[in-house]
Amino acid sequence: MTTSPELELGAGVSTSAPAPALAARTRGLRKVYRSTVAVDQVDLDVPAGAVLGMLGPNGSGKTTTIRMLLGLVRPTEGEVELLGRRMPDESAHALPDVGALVEGPGFHPFLSGRENLRRLAAAEPRLSTSDIPKAVENALERVGLAAAAHRRYRGYSLGMKQRLGLAGALLVPRRMVVLDEPTNGLDPAGTREIRRIIGELHADGVTVLVSSHLLAEVEATCTHVAVLHDGTVVAQGELDDLLESGSPGLVVSTPDGDLALETLREHRIPGKLVPDGVRADLTAVAAPQVVEALVRGGVAVHEVRRERTGLEDLFARLTQDEAEPDGLSDVDEVSA
Repeated sequence: MTTSPELELGAGVSTSAPAPALAARTRGLRKVYRSTVAVDQVDLDVPAGAVLGMLGPNGSGKTTTIRMLLGLVRPTEGEVELLGRRMPDESAHALPDVGALVEGPGFHPFLSGRENLRRLAAAEPRLSTSDIPKAVENALERVGLAAAAHRRYRGYSLGMKQRLGLAGALLVPRRMVVLDEPTNGLDPAGTREIRRIIGELHADGVTVLVSSHLLAEVEATCTHVAVLHDGTVVAQGELDDLLESGSPGLVVSTPDGDLALETLREHRIPGKLVPDGVRADLTAVAAPQVVEALVRGGVAVHEVRRERTGLEDLFARLTQDEAEPDGLSDVDEVSA
């Protein structure tokens, strides 16, 4: 099987497509804590302007990778570049352009949300003293905390704490924003707000890296995905390409299911009945040929759509144990 030009699957498996401009990259990244290997040979590419969702089971190395990317932890081995700067040695040059919320926000419990944010703003190298009040109010308004800004942080709910942490990441314009589980503790309305903010950042050309366990949110907000398992990257690429990386199929909605299936078999096109129609296998035939065969066979075609693997199914397939019968190894390729 082969990969599409935009996909890279497993360690050392890549294509010859021109390399995109990258906001961040790692090569051979490895982190060992005593006898525990937290991250092992991670090669991660974060395209500039993308919204990349980093997925993986608990303990897969997501947060450790993010911490090394931001220069918070020094790798045992490997290289890290952030906005063209080598990390952690050049972190002072890169980090002013990066907003981050990692492993939950940490603020003073007896100060209000506004006071906490003002203290954080005072440490921003690109904010003058006179600009701090306006920057703080704009950030609070953006994350929906303006009405609760006077309340002490210790009285905030988990979702409000997440919002304040996000406000801290957005105090000044950024080239890149890194969010570790940004919807943790949020209700559906709060989750929609985070989705809106990520969409606004993307529209402004900001690169966003999101670590999340909510697959539906990743599918709704991200343009790219990287899947980690046992400390290594098992798949990365554009989300649409990954979702179409299973066995290619065309789902045809028709009231003439039996006739459609018979027509497919006459043209030696593998197919099967599905609710409201048939599914044709596209391994050896193009979609237009399937539609033409069905129409010529007198089948009433109401709707045609390319079948896509759901992110939940893809995630399960990529992260199940190698010993399982249908598991993918780290170097398996997925056809597009």
